Amino acid sequence: MQTVDKKGEKSSINDKLLLIVDDDNPFRERLSRAMEKKGFQVSQAESVKTAINSLKSVKPAFAVVDLRLGDGNGLEVVKEIQKLKIDSKIVMLTGYGNIPTAVAAIKEGAIDYLAKPADADDVEKALLADPNKKPPPPENPMSADRVKWEHIHRVFELCNRNVSETARRLKMHRRTLQRILSKRSPR
Repeated sequence: MQTVDKKGEKSSINDKLLLIVDDDNPFRERLSRAMEKKGFQVSQAESVKTAINSLKSVKPAFAVVDLRLGDGNGLEVVKEIQKLKIDSKIVMLTGYGNIPTAVAAIKEGAIDYLAKPADADDVEKALLADPNKKPPPPENPMSADRVKWEHIHRVFELCNRNVSETARRLKMHRRTLQRILSKRSPR
């Protein structure tokens, strides 16, 4: 069976070409080897620029893209992949997970959003998941403390990282907010 992308090019549904874009070289190498063992044909890029350049010759059916790269934002790579091959399945990876960036990734065309360190099994499940089926409930859902922390950080980002404005909107003392923002995310 074949599909046609928006440029009119035919591609096989069994196309297992995977682009991994991450500036963490050891992580990218490990993930690449693991995904090759799972039957994917892997190409790698370490920056937005090299990823976009590689898209001129390679139109991947799958992609794993880190959100924060040395020379920019992984969402730029997601946009480019979507322009070239609309049916590509893209998973965003990040060590800086928060709700606004997850929403932005999904809006740009990513099918899932995973926090680092994600293992190859999690990545494979996300890439091969049936988009018409509801995903199973998470094994380890976020704690209430984590949900609160995510909400505070979302409002903080929406207020352009302005502590005073964020504190006013959340109806909390500015110093309390500063203490929360300075701590690591709860598990």
